Amino acid sequence: MARLKLSKSALQQQRDQMRLYGRLLPSLDLKRRQLTVELAKARDERQRLEREAADLDRRIGAELPMLAGDRVDLSGLVRLTGYEVVEENIVGVRLPLLEKATFEVAEYPLLTRPVWADLLVVRLKAAAEARVRVRIAEQRVEILGQAVKRMTQRVNLFDRILIPQAKRNIQRIMIFLGDQERSAVSTAKLTKKLQLRKRQKLLATMEASV
Repeated sequence: MARLKLSKSALQQQRDQMRLYGRLLPSLDLKRRQLTVELAKARDERQRLEREAADLDRRIGAELPMLAGDRVDLSGLVRLTGYEVVEENIVGVRLPLLEKATFEVAEYPLLTRPVWADLLVVRLKAAAEARVRVRIAEQRVEILGQAVKRMTQRVNLFDRILIPQAKRNIQRIMIFLGDQERSAVSTAKLTKKLQLRKRQKLLATMEASV
């Protein structure tokens, strides 16, 4: 850490820094609060998507109970082949957002395919996409959580360290400059007294020699 200079220029610099910190702190704190709100929303959305995914899984079992005992193998009927994610800017933070999911449906002979297979395809696609949305929602929560943490650290840095330090530096410099000024005044008075005494002594010597 650089040694604090005890001068008028350093005093002005510390005052300028404190004013700058004071202007930046409210905007940083506002962003922190906005990010905190978005994090709460993201957590609620994640919970909603988790419930939705669980409901879709239960719905398949409720609507298609024949899956449990049917001898027809439909395990490879639907396969998630990929999904596209775009970025969404929330309070300056880039968050993933699902654009679309793509699936591959296995070809099945019409004569041997159960009549309810089409419904199963729809439900399996919905369930798989719901699980993808849950994963992305978890990523959003993680990213926003880190953003809130970083912004909170910045707010604390300004509020608890930089601004108090600048105030202490200003006080220290002002005390030093005040002491210097008082010392200079005292020195000037003392010098004036000494000069007066010298003049008086010189005059006395001159008068004695006359």
